[in-house]
Amino acid sequence: MNMRWIERHRYFLDFTLSALMRRKAKNISLVLVFALVVFLLNAVLLFTEAIRGEAERVLAGAPEMIVQRNLAGRHELIPLAYIEKIRSIRGVRNVEARLWGYYYHPASRANYTVMATELFDLQEDQIIIGEGVRRTWQGTQDSMLFFKAYTGEPVALRIRDEFSADTALVSSDLILVSTPAFRRIFGIAEGFATDITARIRNLAECPTIAEKVVERLPDTRPVLREEIARTYGSLFDWRGGYVVVLLSAAIISFLIFAWDKATGLTAEEKSEIGILKALGWDTADVLLLKFWEGLTICLTAFVLGTAAAYAYVFWADGSPFEHALKGWAILYPSFELTPVFNAYQLSAVFGLSVGPYLLITLVPAWRAASTDPDTVMR
Repeated sequence: MNMRWIERHRYFLDFTLSALMRRKAKNISLVLVFALVVFLLNAVLLFTEAIRGEAERVLAGAPEMIVQRNLAGRHELIPLAYIEKIRSIRGVRNVEARLWGYYYHPASRANYTVMATELFDLQEDQIIIGEGVRRTWQGTQDSMLFFKAYTGEPVALRIRDEFSADTALVSSDLILVSTPAFRRIFGIAEGFATDITARIRNLAECPTIAEKVVERLPDTRPVLREEIARTYGSLFDWRGGYVVVLLSAAIISFLIFAWDKATGLTAEEKSEIGILKALGWDTADVLLLKFWEGLTICLTAFVLGTAAAYAYVFWADGSPFEHALKGWAILYPSFELTPVFNAYQLSAVFGLSVGPYLLITLVPAWRAASTDPDTVMR
């Protein structure tokens, strides 16, 4: 019984392919337009998922908690004396102060992230920069960057090293300096830091420890790593949805085009259905034939569109989605995205594109197949 069922459908598929080849121009144009819509949707979704994956990998190494001081609802410098109060909370294993800020460079019209570090044993006149800094900073001379301190005094710092492109997502606009150089440029006094990071032994205790931090230091605001991850996720979802909305005009145009092509059966197609009915085919056979035709077109277009989206996002630069989804104004980081597939999103695109097309294909075929063969052929 199974072999007979398989053979029957194989014959239907053979007849379907021959019927599609007889109307090559119509079907090829439909496949191309269908594939273009699938390509646009999947390109946005693949890019969004890949960026989200990069952000999650970056945040995996971030501290579990960042403690900021708020004054009048704004981020304020935090005293280093808060470190001991945070360290004394049970469950906290490591507490460090951070010095970081933004430096606006008028020549490049970009904001750069400047951070003080002790990890690389930098001398006071040495810095380490990201690849985006080298690419966009105007005025680089003999491996030197020239800053203007908060007093207006010029500060020249020598480039000791440069981050690789593999870390561009977080280091593209980054400038690492020594602590004395940072305080000299921004004028932050001794005894203060930008914020404080805390490592937590048990991740399940993060909310409890955050409450204890607020109890001991009421003017602070703890920010958990999970909250940052959720914020990034919501941001990329919003940007991806925004791009999809911009593409809605193309999607609606495709639906109109598909409806016109699928519902407008030509005289040749109607005559073919009448001949099949006269030869003994019943309505179910005609509908099965049209189902195979629609499914063949849908699957071909979906595979072509998905493959093109994959190549475009992960082998090409992904523009213009790159500029819409990365969210960088001047310093667009250059890095290779790691392929990430979301089966739910791919299946949703498949269902939303294939299902409606099959439906609008079967309705006119059912109407023609339900009519008397002689009337159809006339």
